[in-house]
Amino acid sequence: MLLMLSTGFALSQAFRTVAAIMAAPLAADFHLSPQALGLFAGAFHFAFGALQLLMGIGIDLQGVRRTVLVAFPLAIGGAVLSALAPSFGVLVVGQVLIGIGCAPAFLVCTVFIARHFAPERFAAVSGAILGLGSCGMLVTSTPLAWLIEASSWRMGFWVLAAASLLAWGAIAAVVHEPAPPASSAPRESLGSAVRTFASLLLLPHTWGILALALVTYASFVALRGLWLGPMLMQRHGFSLVASGNVALFMTLIAIAGPPLFGRIDPGPGRRRRWLVGFTVVCAGLFAVLAFDAHAGADIALALAIGLLSGYMVLQYPDVKGAYPMAVTGRAMALFTMAMFLGVALMQWVTGAIATAAQARGIEPFQAVFGAIALMLAAGALAYRVLPQPPREG
Repeated sequence: MLLMLSTGFALSQAFRTVAAIMAAPLAADFHLSPQALGLFAGAFHFAFGALQLLMGIGIDLQGVRRTVLVAFPLAIGGAVLSALAPSFGVLVVGQVLIGIGCAPAFLVCTVFIARHFAPERFAAVSGAILGLGSCGMLVTSTPLAWLIEASSWRMGFWVLAAASLLAWGAIAAVVHEPAPPASSAPRESLGSAVRTFASLLLLPHTWGILALALVTYASFVALRGLWLGPMLMQRHGFSLVASGNVALFMTLIAIAGPPLFGRIDPGPGRRRRWLVGFTVVCAGLFAVLAFDAHAGADIALALAIGLLSGYMVLQYPDVKGAYPMAVTGRAMALFTMAMFLGVALMQWVTGAIATAAQARGIEPFQAVFGAIALMLAAGALAYRVLPQPPREG
């Protein structure tokens, strides 16, 4: 059942990283600025992040299976609309629909793991699913580049729509949640569920968790999902397929990261120090990437960021251990909302930064990667100095 749920997550990963390969042909077809490309890439994540609270309530009240089966058809429809889009505005609407449809994709996996696996296995199993789901990014590397060169970017959306339909059918056929234990307690109302979200925000340690969530995954997706292809093509003269090959290698390395870090999770005693330390290291790598170095050096830095991004899986057990089991779905939803709103914000902001840098004669990628480095450093600092959750058990 978890494997079938992960197919939806894999498609979500593919949808959120199409901009890295589609950026050049989209810019040519619709005459887009870097800021518009940032809006295109960010639209998915704004919708994805904004719907996390609703999806968390749906999972806690209606279950994993029903929530994902109701939402995911919107992703299929959004992909079809994007493939047919006659204008940039319609394309953005398609991205919003895809983001809404994919909103529960990884959340259902984490909640399913929390409910049906032993607590000590949470980090390892989450890491394995993150790695497996990241295979969706393989599609948006060399294969997508070949497809676009052979046909068009529209065909990419048609292929993803068909794959999404197959994933929805697989989930409908295989996933059947165990019945919850009998209880004499009254069923929680929607209003009570919403108030629970508000109560999470009143906990002092929530804000440090959210501050880090806003920048970690966002930095990886900003590179792999938006700026990697344009950087290689504009800074170093790579072709679309050559850029896709680099994206493929980065994805393969990134897939290995979450299972690795999930298995070496140091536990609650040292986990938070690891999260701060690796975030600072990633900030340093982006700071170096800001300089226009040799192509080989930039590729090596991108691959290093891809591998180290696996440490972000440690944020999931960190969140799980910070809240009671009864609100796991909503705590994960709040965390995931911050994470993907952070992705949308970083892509939109870096798009605006790139446009402003070009207008001032500054190399846009220098400004973009320097800004990402500063955001990572600020997130690590906030996570370190803000109140921490009570120690686990």
